[in-house]
Amino acid sequence: MVSLYQAQKKIYPRSVTGLFAKWRWFFVYATQIFFYGMPWLQWGDRQAMLFDLEARRFYIFGLVLYPQDVVYLSGILIISALLLFLFTAVAGRQWCGYACPQTVYTEIYLWIEKKIEGDRSARMRLDAAPMSASKFGRKLLKQIAWITVGLWTGLTFVGYFTPIRELTVHVAQWTLGPWETFWIFFYGFATYGNAGYMREQVCKYMCPYARFQSAMFDRDTLIVTYDAARGEPRGARSRKTDHRAAGLGDCVDCTLCVQVCPTGIDIRKGLQYECISCAACIDVCDGVMDKVGYPRGLIRYSTENALEKGWGSKQILRHVLRPRVLLYSAILAGLTIALFASLLLRTPFKVDIVRDRATLARIVDGNKIENVYRVQIMNATEKPQTYSIAVKGLPGLELVTEKSVTVDGAQGLWVPVRLQLPYDGAKPGSHEIHIDVRSSETGEVSEKSVFMVPR
Repeated sequence: MVSLYQAQKKIYPRSVTGLFAKWRWFFVYATQIFFYGMPWLQWGDRQAMLFDLEARRFYIFGLVLYPQDVVYLSGILIISALLLFLFTAVAGRQWCGYACPQTVYTEIYLWIEKKIEGDRSARMRLDAAPMSASKFGRKLLKQIAWITVGLWTGLTFVGYFTPIRELTVHVAQWTLGPWETFWIFFYGFATYGNAGYMREQVCKYMCPYARFQSAMFDRDTLIVTYDAARGEPRGARSRKTDHRAAGLGDCVDCTLCVQVCPTGIDIRKGLQYECISCAACIDVCDGVMDKVGYPRGLIRYSTENALEKGWGSKQILRHVLRPRVLLYSAILAGLTIALFASLLLRTPFKVDIVRDRATLARIVDGNKIENVYRVQIMNATEKPQTYSIAVKGLPGLELVTEKSVTVDGAQGLWVPVRLQLPYDGAKPGSHEIHIDVRSSETGEVSEKSVFMVPR
């Protein structure tokens, strides 16, 4: 029988301390304080960040966006992608190692596992031991903690789309709607499964980034590297041994770099797509070098060219500003400036015009031709605004409905608009006109339409 799947050993990452471990936990705290805290932050009488799909409005602090503003979402996604390309070209998979949600939640779940079941060796002994009351109790407590974190994460995620204060009241009263219930459990289960069980499998087999990162790497990209010229041949030795005289390199073959790796690779085998650049191996190797009295940096952030040519840090930094990086930076700067300029200069209301399809044109009292329109005015500010409506484009064309309307803050209003033209005011056919909507506080929007003159 041929198995289609490779057998996988469970990975028990060893805890590590050091500079890069502190940076990882800094990003864990920073991202989770933002994620869990932002829905509870108020902006006036509403949630500061709320994506109200039902009302089709996105609130981001003082900014109100409508579906017509999808271009801004596209711009943000493009800028995010270019940032990822830029960071990868400069310093490899930094996103994966420090701020990716999969890495962040895996760190949280591993921390819970360590607190309940013990360190690496204790967890391995516990899993190998037969079932007992103590083992069952620890496993059950871990599962409860994991599920709690997952459900709270799901609740917070849904809280970005449904006001979280209302959502928690519905949870407490068991009156959740079907969609809120589905997404809380779906997102909670995804967090629980990915961070609790799948872990490195997500990074190795599910994440597409691991597959196409090679297109963004080159020989001047900073990666986690093992200095084979200095470390080989590896081997155990006592502290008193002159390892150079014994023909040994600096690597003592302790395998701690493998034990701390969250994806279970051996960095001494060279660059591998499974490496997420978390630098746990750097921290643990530097600790070993300190203990045996060797210089730090056997495993370090470096580049392939730097290892081959013996470059120092200054030479490495000089090669950072290469054509690929400059191109990414220029495009990124241009898009970012354009996005912010567009946001700052945008008129804070939208206007859509829809012609009355039932009657293209009709003759009314006074021997005049009338066209009927529906004008939608969307107020993107958060206070009531009064808008004046005017029309231009044909001599004698006049507006015979209300010339001024008031729209509440962050609301939209459909306004019926009737335009009349003397019977002989224009030739039969379609004539371009403009309907202008003006606010004394927020500017003017002019939308194009047509006025139909029957034959």
